[in-house]
Amino acid sequence: MNTAAAIDRFLASPSLSDTTRKAYAVDVREFGDWLAKRRIEVDDVDVRVLSDYTAELGKARPRKLAPTTIGRKLAAVRSFLRFTLGPARVPDASFAPRRPRRLPDAPPQREVETALDSFDGSDPLSIRNRALVELVYSAGLRSHEAVGLDLGDVDFEQEHVRVRGKGGKERVVPLGEEAAHCVARYLQDARPALVHGAQNALFVSARGRRLDTSTVRRVFAHPHRLRHAFATHLLEGGADLRTIQELLGHSSLSTTQVYSHVDGKRLRRIYDRAHPRS
Repeated sequence: MNTAAAIDRFLASPSLSDTTRKAYAVDVREFGDWLAKRRIEVDDVDVRVLSDYTAELGKARPRKLAPTTIGRKLAAVRSFLRFTLGPARVPDASFAPRRPRRLPDAPPQREVETALDSFDGSDPLSIRNRALVELVYSAGLRSHEAVGLDLGDVDFEQEHVRVRGKGGKERVVPLGEEAAHCVARYLQDARPALVHGAQNALFVSARGRRLDTSTVRRVFAHPHRLRHAFATHLLEGGADLRTIQELLGHSSLSTTQVYSHVDGKRLRRIYDRAHPRS
């Protein structure tokens, strides 16, 4: 089978959107050129050929390709091979290099406190913004979780917040004293001036509608850093990873374990206190 013709048929497939077709074209034609230089036809592609191609992508060029770029190129090649040869001929083995795991960018506690103290206005939007940011930090919320809260999700008597996370999974998170004070103030002094009509959303916009995540980002440029701060500061305070996993709503402990790598100071304190030769 002629490789160039096979690539043309793949790229002309109606199953590809225009965006996908454009994204795949460069990567698949690059793979075709690589095969041609080695006088390999697409029919002859197997695990060894794919492994060699991956190694080629990983070699230093004018600049070394990032693991994410290599993974993207291999995804395009796999899609082409599945279309051309059938799924049974495409190896299941993963050849892309493992992406380096990014450590959470957690601001120190002093930075968070300074940021929170900057929301000191007395108008309805300023009061709302302080309550929103306090709650995101206090409960470790994702942006979409914060804007998805309804009035009944905050229980002042039981001192907790009911959160709907990814996949509709619910969890209950303690409501911190400072967050409870700010949310109560918002409900009494600010929300009535903002809301229009029957609206069940806890946080509403200047037009009286439920907030969206873009508004959260305007209020606080990188709200996910507050979630990282929530987890990191809990860990520094002595909380165990299992508890933090539950509070963050992670389905797997391995997702939470990344925070164990950012707490070197706490580990040092424990070592100095516990080890007889410290």
